[in-house]
Amino acid sequence: MPLLQAIRRNAMFRAREIATIDGGRERTWSELADTVARLAACLSDMGARAGDRIGILALNSAAYLEAQFAIWWLGAIVVPINIRWTVGECCYAVGDSEIRFLFTDKDLYSQALALAQTASPLVLIALDADYPESAPISALPIAAATPRAAHSNRSDDLAGIFYTGGTTGVAKGVMLSHQALWVNAISIALASSFSARDRMLHAAPMFHLADGGMSLATTVVGATHVFVRKFVAKDVVEAIETARVTVTLLIPTMIQLLLDDPSYTPLKLASLNKLSFGGAPISDALLTRLACDLPAVALTHSYGQTEMGPTISFLEPRFQYPGSPKKLSVGTAFAAVEVRLVDASGAEAAAGVPGEIWARGPGQMSGYLNKPEETAQTIVEGGWIRTGDLATRDEDGFLYICDRVKDVVITGGENVFSGEVENAILTHPAVVQAAVISVPDDAFGEQVHAVVVLKPGTVVTIEELRSHCQSMIASYKCPRSLEIRSEMPMSAVGKVLKRELRAPYWASRERAVN
Repeated sequence: MPLLQAIRRNAMFRAREIATIDGGRERTWSELADTVARLAACLSDMGARAGDRIGILALNSAAYLEAQFAIWWLGAIVVPINIRWTVGECCYAVGDSEIRFLFTDKDLYSQALALAQTASPLVLIALDADYPESAPISALPIAAATPRAAHSNRSDDLAGIFYTGGTTGVAKGVMLSHQALWVNAISIALASSFSARDRMLHAAPMFHLADGGMSLATTVVGATHVFVRKFVAKDVVEAIETARVTVTLLIPTMIQLLLDDPSYTPLKLASLNKLSFGGAPISDALLTRLACDLPAVALTHSYGQTEMGPTISFLEPRFQYPGSPKKLSVGTAFAAVEVRLVDASGAEAAAGVPGEIWARGPGQMSGYLNKPEETAQTIVEGGWIRTGDLATRDEDGFLYICDRVKDVVITGGENVFSGEVENAILTHPAVVQAAVISVPDDAFGEQVHAVVVLKPGTVVTIEELRSHCQSMIASYKCPRSLEIRSEMPMSAVGKVLKRELRAPYWASRERAVN
């Protein structure tokens, strides 16, 4: 049970060292392990059992981390819920994964309550305090509980179900074992040179596996977890300064917002020495500013996806400088990952020739929950996972992503699958056809762009379309721009030629993705 062993080892050998810093509250590793064991006992007293799926719908906090490990301590399966989803989207995940218990906090309580009323029976558990007595939420008596012995999880036992977008309009639950999460944690710790002296700031959302992988890597090496509820630039600046944070994970947009915030000065971020990012390369202008303001910070560009738990490849800090010939690369494979590029014929793509990235390793998913057909389409012969991303490889073996096979827009680090957005758009009474594509966006890398064909005599504005979609899908998935056409470019078999729709927007760019 390696994930739990990390907690137990830290409680034994680093008992009095700081495990978590959340605002003004600190917990040692000994205190954290004790809280986790007591919380698991409380869950058991409520009727939760090994193998149950237990959800978490909450903002970042030390309590979130404690709940996650308590779920594993019990032998149950954690299901993090996207805090940006609508109630309908959350309801699908709850039903698909058969969640019986859901941790939540005050910030997400109204959404959790609506979810419980829709997806009954669902027991809500409070991560924080001071709810009204009449509130239908359970506050666990952690202090009075007797610590429970940890469940003996096997390495191939299911540890978590992590939802990612679906091209058919519904999310897919990626199943990851204890071994998969452990291998990813070790890979990240090794690639990032983490140590027990580090302090990692949870600035990215904890439901996302990008933060999850970093979080487990932090735990494995016995480093300290520091929390902000969500990314707010001034809060991140303050947390780094006051808690002496050494490492965090941000997307390039967040980095820019951080450096542009009025509260920022280089001195306030003086403790920072490692910065991981993903979702898009960092521009030369941002690299120049980072080199000037924070020359001691080592930048690591990571590429991955939930199906790989999430590690695939990374670009080392030594290649992150203005004008670097490798700066647009996503680097080389993590230590526990194999990568190959496969052309349309199924053969290995030659150097400089685009091919789909296939990856495999002990950290990959066991499959999609309740979706055997989609699992079979993604995990192919030899155990390779088809990523849906096209890339080239240079003479040194470095990967350069150039396009996508799958229909996905990555905006602000979030995956938005076009099929889901198109389904929402097509419910508008004026829309006959809809195609969703990615277009460049300087702030978020890409933005969701809708191309529609309307019924004769009708008119639709982008504001109206966004408002219509927001009742069905999360705001970040809704189209940011709109193009109205009289007809769509179609293939001989009747498919919309999205490459033709995208081409004018990306013609002046080095790559067909950001």
